Parts: sequence; structure tokens; C-alpha cells
Amino acid sequence: MPGHSGNVVVVGVDGSTSATMAVRWAAKQAQRRHAELRLVHAIDDESLGYPRALPTRENLAEMIRMRGHRLLRQARDAAKEVATSVQISLVLRHEKSLQALEAMSEDASLLVLGTEGIRPLGRLLVGSVSIALAARAACPVALVRPHVAEEVPPELGPVVVGVDGSPASETALALAFEEASWRNATLVALHCWDDAFLSAIFEETQWTLNRADVEEQEREVLSERLAGWREKYPDVGVERVVVRGRPADELLKYGDRAQVLVVGSRGRGGVAGMLLGSTSQAVMSYALCPVVVARPAEEGKR
Repeated sequence: MPGHSGNVVVVGVDGSTSATMAVRWAAKQAQRRHAELRLVHAIDDESLGYPRALPTRENLAEMIRMRGHRLLRQARDAAKEVATSVQISLVLRHEKSLQALEAMSEDASLLVLGTEGIRPLGRLLVGSVSIALAARAACPVALVRPHVAEEVPPELGPVVVGVDGSPASETALALAFEEASWRNATLVALHCWDDAFLSAIFEETQWTLNRADVEEQEREVLSERLAGWREKYPDVGVERVVVRGRPADELLKYGDRAQVLVVGSRGRGGVAGMLLGSTSQAVMSYALCPVVVARPAEEGKR
């Protein structure tokens, strides 16, 4: 993937249903890329240190290690069911999951995490570890949850990418073209503009805001961002969408029918020092399809 040389797809394994689904999704991703699939399970040894007086502490540690190896083997079997030719390696690390997966992202092209599905009361927010990894990992991070209809991530539909001209958006666009090419899918390039601020200014000055002119300018912005990519990926059909509204809301609408939704870690309105933009966090939390968060190479090296 753009800016990331390692031909490895890393996925976190913890024995949960969502993690197993993420393993299957990651296995197909690795097979498409002719990449290695690296399954990682983390054991936090510090949690075994209390209470230290327990006579079973060493036995407990061994039981936890055995369980970790068993979960990795089960994940390998699940991966092989959907991607028979993929090369798989198993990694058991003795540290917290956040630190383990962040370290494994250093030589990876993609880090895949499972997230919870839909509950009766609505869509769930992603966990703090997922948000932290999306902000800190050295490679793009994919969050996978069951789709609302099929209960598994969809294999049909477009690849959707948010385009706003920021460095992270440019990285997301490059990644989205690759995804669409690998999947033989249409790419929906979505560019949003929100005139709430301009409308307030024009009201104060009693000027008239010509929304048609603004929209035409925004279409030109999207065309400029896509320039050159069609030549690089002539096999990818592109649907250009320019819409007035909040980027998170519009991306979520398209994400409900997408194979995968690609966003940048921060938009052009991002504040220096912020790890993730509000649009990225909203999409990560509420999208039904798998979401890939792309970060510029300079961010991934920090």
C-alpha cells in the first residue's frame, strides 16, 4: 500500500467472534495481494503478577500461553478455510495488545482489527484500543464488523473513499484505487462541502451565496484530486460524487452499501496534534462495512 513497503497483513487474534471474522476478511485481503498473513495474539504478563503470593501463578501463566497458541491455531484454520493459498505465520507476544499490534504494524501493509456488530439499541462505538491503533499504527488500519444484512462483510458493492485534499485524504485516495483494482470494483470518490459557515458570513453582509457556483468549484476540486489516477488505474471505474453536507453523514450513507470505506486519519480541517479527525472517528464508530483508516507516511513514522 502507498507509503508502506511491507507485504504483510497483520490481524489481531483474541478468540472473539469479531476477531475470527476479521481473520477471514484479512486472509482474503492477503491472498489478493499475494502477501503474508500474520496472526498476532498478545498476553499481558503484568496482569499475572498480582497477587504474587498465588501458588498457581506459574501454572496459570502456562495455561494462558497454551490458550494463546490454541487461539492462534484456530485462527489459522479459519483463515485457511477462505484463503487456501495464503502464507500464514503465528505470533505470540508477551505485552499489552496495543503495544504488540503497534509494534507489528511497523513492517505491515495493513493492520486488521475485529469490532463488535450491531446491537438492538443501535450501532456501537469502537473500542479505545482500535481508536489508538488507528491513530498510532505505522500502516493503514482496517476495522471489520458484521454487516447489518449479511452478517459478514460484503463482497459486492463499490469501494468508497472520502476526498478533501488533505495529505491523509491523498493517501486514502491512493489506497482506495488499489482496493478497487484488487477487488474489480467501482470506486466512489465522495467530496463534501458544507456551506454553513459561508451562509452565516453572507447573511451578516447581506450578500447572496450562489450555491450552484460553489458546487461547480467543488466539482473542479474533486476533478483535480482525481487527475492522474485514472491513467494509473485504467481498470477502475470511478463514480464522482459531490454533495453538500457533513462528510461523516454522507460517507456513512454510502458505506452501508460498500465493500470497504476508506478515509484519511485527519481532514483538511484537522488541528495539529490531533490524532484522529472527527470524521474518521465517526466513520470508524458507525460504518457497517469494513473501514480502512489511511495515514500519510510521515504520520506513520512518528
